[in-house]
Amino acid sequence: MELLLFMSDPDHAPRNLDPEDAKLIVLARAARDRTGASEGAAVRDSDGRTYAAATVALPTLRLSALQAAVASAVSSGVTMFEAAAVVSAAEAADSDGVAAVRALSHSATVFLAGPDGTVLSTDRGSRT
Repeated sequence: MELLLFMSDPDHAPRNLDPEDAKLIVLARAARDRTGASEGAAVRDSDGRTYAAATVALPTLRLSALQAAVASAVSSGVTMFEAAAVVSAAEAADSDGVAAVRALSHSATVFLAGPDGTVLSTDRGSRT
């Protein structure tokens, strides 16, 4: 229900973004909030499907939220991303997670948003 609240409540939706990009931030926030993790992330593939995940911090497995979202997408057969979003209190997106996105799509946009959904930075990748 919380995700539906974010999606239908304009006070919780990121402003000045394409609706599909705003949706990624909403999904990343929901993953973070649902688990109480330090980060949430979501990726959108070239067909418009989305995959969301939170930070994984187990004694035997550590993944940033973005790495986990990429892993989920890749394990479902995704071969290209359009965009990704990370919601975190950190000042920068996890470099290994961004590298995982870039391994499939050099031109994918990666958004970093604060816990409130405010976009802090946008990395548009290389458009070559």
